[in-house]
Amino acid sequence: MEENKDFELTENSIKVLERRYLKKDDQGQVVETPDELFRRVAGAIAEPEKKYGASADEVRAIDGKFYDMMRRLEFMPNSPTLMNAGRPLGQLSACFVLPIGDSMESIFDAVKHTALIHKSGGGTGFSFARLRPRNAVVASTSGVASGPISFMRVINSATEAVKQGGTRRGANMGILRVDHPDIMEFISCKDDLKELTNFNISVAMTDAFMRAVEGNGQYELIDPRTGSVYVRDGQSAHLNARKVFNKIVEHAHRTGEPGLMFIDRMNDGNPVTKVGLYESTNPCGEQPLLPYESCNLGSLNLSKMVRAVVDLNSPHELSRYEVDWEKLDRTVRTCVHFLDNVIEANKYPLPEIDFHTKENRKIGLGVMGWADMLILLGIPYNTQEALNLAEKVMSRINKVGHDESQKAAERRGVFPNWSKSFFYKDGNGPKMRNSTVTTIAPTGTISIIAGCSSGIEPLFAVSYVRTVMDKTRMLEVNPIFERVAKARGFYSQELMEEISKNNSIANIEEIPEDVRKVFVTTHDVTPEWHVRMQAAFQKHTDNAVSKTINLPGEANLKNVEDAYLLAYKLGCKGITIYRDGSRAEQVLSTGATTDPGSAQADLKIGLQKNVKDRPQTLPGITEKIKTGYGNLYVTVNILEGKPFEVFAQIGKSGYSTMADTEAICRLISLAFRSGVPVEMVIKQLKGIGGSTPVFGNGALISSIPDAIAHVLHTHFGDGKEIKRDLDISSEFCPDCGGRIEHEAGCILCRSCGYSKC
Repeated sequence: MEENKDFELTENSIKVLERRYLKKDDQGQVVETPDELFRRVAGAIAEPEKKYGASADEVRAIDGKFYDMMRRLEFMPNSPTLMNAGRPLGQLSACFVLPIGDSMESIFDAVKHTALIHKSGGGTGFSFARLRPRNAVVASTSGVASGPISFMRVINSATEAVKQGGTRRGANMGILRVDHPDIMEFISCKDDLKELTNFNISVAMTDAFMRAVEGNGQYELIDPRTGSVYVRDGQSAHLNARKVFNKIVEHAHRTGEPGLMFIDRMNDGNPVTKVGLYESTNPCGEQPLLPYESCNLGSLNLSKMVRAVVDLNSPHELSRYEVDWEKLDRTVRTCVHFLDNVIEANKYPLPEIDFHTKENRKIGLGVMGWADMLILLGIPYNTQEALNLAEKVMSRINKVGHDESQKAAERRGVFPNWSKSFFYKDGNGPKMRNSTVTTIAPTGTISIIAGCSSGIEPLFAVSYVRTVMDKTRMLEVNPIFERVAKARGFYSQELMEEISKNNSIANIEEIPEDVRKVFVTTHDVTPEWHVRMQAAFQKHTDNAVSKTINLPGEANLKNVEDAYLLAYKLGCKGITIYRDGSRAEQVLSTGATTDPGSAQADLKIGLQKNVKDRPQTLPGITEKIKTGYGNLYVTVNILEGKPFEVFAQIGKSGYSTMADTEAICRLISLAFRSGVPVEMVIKQLKGIGGSTPVFGNGALISSIPDAIAHVLHTHFGDGKEIKRDLDISSEFCPDCGGRIEHEAGCILCRSCGYSKC
């Protein structure tokens, strides 16, 4: 095992690890170093070697291989493995699929199981296709069914309750077949951004439906209870496929949802169709699973799979980079070994999940750092050369991964359902340890830890400003770009600042043209190239590929339609689009904010021209409330029955926190003395995120402003429960307020590491 003498973690990597992954004591203080984390994880995942007869020395050697691979940032497992391996919880899987049958017992079993999974740090996927449609007769009660959407709301509420006490937010995928009678209601169920905030939604599109779209034909709606054509008002129910498709396109253009899941294509790649058919995926859509299956995911860092070679013909440097195929092969084999061990080391949240996961032993090795690899090789992202390399790299990973799984089967045995799989071939097929090997998942926070680009996405930005905890603004520059800029002589702080204000460097003439062509960002890539890149990786991936097809804000409905149809044509298993700023537009066009002047009008209610003077003596109250920074003592002094001024003292806290608290209270007091209604102040403060949310005083306290709002609401509120007006994670980070990136079918804040996945 190598010593920790060349650790490559960036400052941002360390911040994310401290915030979300490293062990903390009862006071919330970090008590583990990044090196200790990697040793903890490696040791826990090497432990199953003993089950297969490994000696103590052999276990130590495997432990060392796993540790070195993570320490060198060549591979990262999914977040639950980093968080929980070697710790009492021991739940290591990122994603699960739960069945929902057409009975109250099945539905509420699913709710209970969802809560247990989310409590353990996992995400869940559901197909609601087996539920009878809304208003269908329920014979046992002589009543009518409430339909799939109503039970999605139940699960959404359960997720909301559980995530208040957790360190990793629960996430759900809700899927409905396009031939379900309630499909039109499902398509529009997230139009109100205050609804179903813990769900991603996708429509399961059949090949028959896609053919009907192409031919502008009718298609049948299917009764989930009978499997026959649904009868509505005495008539067989049909819809025009083109109209349904257009409705999906319209809503995706508006809010980014629903996505599409090509269900028949998913099942074409299902290795165990004799055991069951896929109906749902994990929350980001890249991992189809059978009921009660889980998958253990990890990502290989492609930016580490290159080597420098001497090139005397290079006009700018004496070396160039090329793919290190031998290192790639070695790393893939170690990754497959690691992920297979995770299945054994895992402490599953339900016995059914333990059983079904081990029956098929799915693993999902994916990639990150793809954009970085292309940049190092000098290949623009949006070119045929990049697509060709994508196929070559992923083909190699899949081939070597399958070969390593076969070698593991020789040592440890095949997965139990092998004889029922498409590998079997009358006993003459390849003996596999794992029924699937490759999946390209979102890499959000683990790519921040590894210091590389996310998944197979292009760079989101070459330079951006990050706001740290004391509100200091730090300029973050892509390290490869910074090195090139300094080597080529065009680096300056002023230029880096200018780049941070733009989504692209394509039109910044101070940067040489050849550099601009290579450092491509998301905003430079047309939707067609996004889809083609996804398809190139999908061609050699067992499961599916999680990627966001980013569209510019001015994109029209035809652009969304073209992306969906191209994805189907090129063999993708699903697709998620996001039109830049679309959710912000949706927020501004709904509810009370429809009138651009309404917010200003609200602000004028009750305001005075003069600030009231403070009387010599005022009565007041003081309340202690727990926060992530320690106990906060909030004093509210009262004039004429209304709050007049606020003071707060935070115990055992640093100077910056005390100064920020004082500033907040001064501004609140000024607002009250100016006649601003208390409900308005509460609304502005409530829900502001912080780095260390805690559960106290009967609620989740996200920050010091949130705690003050809680005290004000308790004593002076209007008695109504306060809720956020919208899912603020749609555009801005709910933890730090930074800009959210929509990528790999998920969202990510690079400032603090917040992710919904």
